[in-house]
Amino acid sequence: MSKMTFKLGKLVAATIASTLISLSTHAQEIPLDRVVAIVNDGIVLQSELNARIDTIRDQLRERNTAQPQYNVLRKQVLDRLVLDSLQLQLAQQRGIRISDRQLALSLESIARQNDMTLDQFRETVVAEGKSFDTVREQIRRELLITQVQRSVVNSRIRVTEQDLLNYLESDEGKSTSNPELNLSNILFAVPTQASPAMIQEAERKAKALYQELVSGKDFAQSAISYSNAPNALKGGELGWRKLNELPSQLSASLKKAESGTITPPIRTPGGFHIIKVNDTRGGEKVLINQTQVSHILLKPTEIRSNAQTRLKIKELAKRLQDGEPFEQLAKEYSDDPGSGSEGGSMGWTQNGQMVPEFEQMMNSTPIGQRSEPFRTKFGWHILWVQDRRTQDVGTEMIENRARNSIRKRRFNEELENWLREIHSQAYIEIKE
Repeated sequence: MSKMTFKLGKLVAATIASTLISLSTHAQEIPLDRVVAIVNDGIVLQSELNARIDTIRDQLRERNTAQPQYNVLRKQVLDRLVLDSLQLQLAQQRGIRISDRQLALSLESIARQNDMTLDQFRETVVAEGKSFDTVREQIRRELLITQVQRSVVNSRIRVTEQDLLNYLESDEGKSTSNPELNLSNILFAVPTQASPAMIQEAERKAKALYQELVSGKDFAQSAISYSNAPNALKGGELGWRKLNELPSQLSASLKKAESGTITPPIRTPGGFHIIKVNDTRGGEKVLINQTQVSHILLKPTEIRSNAQTRLKIKELAKRLQDGEPFEQLAKEYSDDPGSGSEGGSMGWTQNGQMVPEFEQMMNSTPIGQRSEPFRTKFGWHILWVQDRRTQDVGTEMIENRARNSIRKRRFNEELENWLREIHSQAYIEIKE
């Protein structure tokens, strides 16, 4: 961002602050807002800070989590509001919008998750003494932030064929399925250009807190008080994660972790992590039935009617019965250009890939046998079922899962890098 932008942001925010002070001087009887932070072209108001602190406190009470000291909570919340402001400004610059329809769908989804209708959700919010319009706009802000994160961070991530190959050849990639862990974390961040002394101090703090945690100190409260991670105000909650979606340093330490485990500090490029395993699930194989099948397809055309096509496929069935090779007839007659050139081979297929009539005939035809001619929307077929097997996942599914895992892992790492970048490049002035 240019120096001119910095000056403009400071001037705009200072003007707003000056106006608020002036109004307060001439109308002392009216409680007015004040600026607590200037963030590039935007500001953070005391009312925003108070409202967010109240929300966090309500959430902590609902989870029966001990409240941190006010000054500690205030700093964490203000830091988060500054980052939110930076991301919302970027969303505006990029023309990212959340339509009323998108917002309505999100509100309905939140209501359903709480076993409510939208009207019941609105009534509950009002009954708790909150403004539904305020809650609605806060959700819009959160959706905007999510959108801008996906837009920017995903554009910074590249998954090459070599990345995919390396992943699939690793022990992690060879695993057909991964257990899911419900995790919370505490991060003692280390700047990119940190000195050895800064790294040692972060490690010392992490080790000291780890000893307190294994002695019974509340993890969620500690995350709010000490963590530098974006999820600190949520008590460090990360939710359900698969091992292969975590940075390699973390997944290596959690491979055999059980519910309730708290790890010693783990070093990553971003700092020192303390991870708590809240719960575990899954880990079983997902078995898929596959059939090795070939087919001959004849399609009706302008010069060959459906009745003529039916007669022709019956003729081919008779020739197969008389001993002519399936591959040869498929290459000569099949109207499926993909499999026809391969002697009719469709490789290993599974339910969900073909039309229902095809799958029904494929599943009912014994191994080594050919089907009777049958019709689908594509034309007339003869199948030859060569073999069956049960697989955990097909190659395509493995590769898709691998790509998604690589992107998810890099997204979490890249998000932290990007947030640090925009924070370091911004003009930020905290008003004490």
